[in-house]
Amino acid sequence: MTTPLATADRAFSVSIQSADFDIRAEQAALTHARGDIGAVVTFTGLVRDFNERPGVQALTLEHYPGMTERSLQALLVEAQERFALTGARIIHRIGRLAPMDNIVLVLVASAHRQAAFAGCDFLMDNLKSRAPFWKKEHTASGDYWVQERSSDRDALERWHSSAEGVRTHSAKQDSLTPVTPQTLGDG
Repeated sequence: MTTPLATADRAFSVSIQSADFDIRAEQAALTHARGDIGAVVTFTGLVRDFNERPGVQALTLEHYPGMTERSLQALLVEAQERFALTGARIIHRIGRLAPMDNIVLVLVASAHRQAAFAGCDFLMDNLKSRAPFWKKEHTASGDYWVQERSSDRDALERWHSSAEGVRTHSAKQDSLTPVTPQTLGDG
């Protein structure tokens, strides 16, 4: 199910679905008839056959309908405000998945590659720790719920610390610029 942002701009959308996705088709849809896009960065997450235990046979992803979509839409709004993005699409699968199945697709479009890379990185770091998904891994030795890793929390923290990792990109810039609380107040 695709849920576009509340704004008229349908270039920013979220989909939570059990069905697989076609990366090429999704990128083509995001960039169709768009001359303002100079870069698209794509991240695809896959089910591994190991994690907290070896021999992962399957992964079950659950979510809270409505709440999850709103959470991901809020992440898109935040990414759009932080970076000069011209489009972004998040697709996250739910249900039982096997090793090598696609889990998540994040597509980020911008006029410039730096903003597209940073926007994609920001979205993935936030998806790992802030999005309301629950993961259960199935192994020969039993099933267990996957807990958040400290490395995921550390990756998220860099976007929320005062000067480190909080970045913006404007069409006039050729590189990412750190934003500090002091520069935010400078107008």
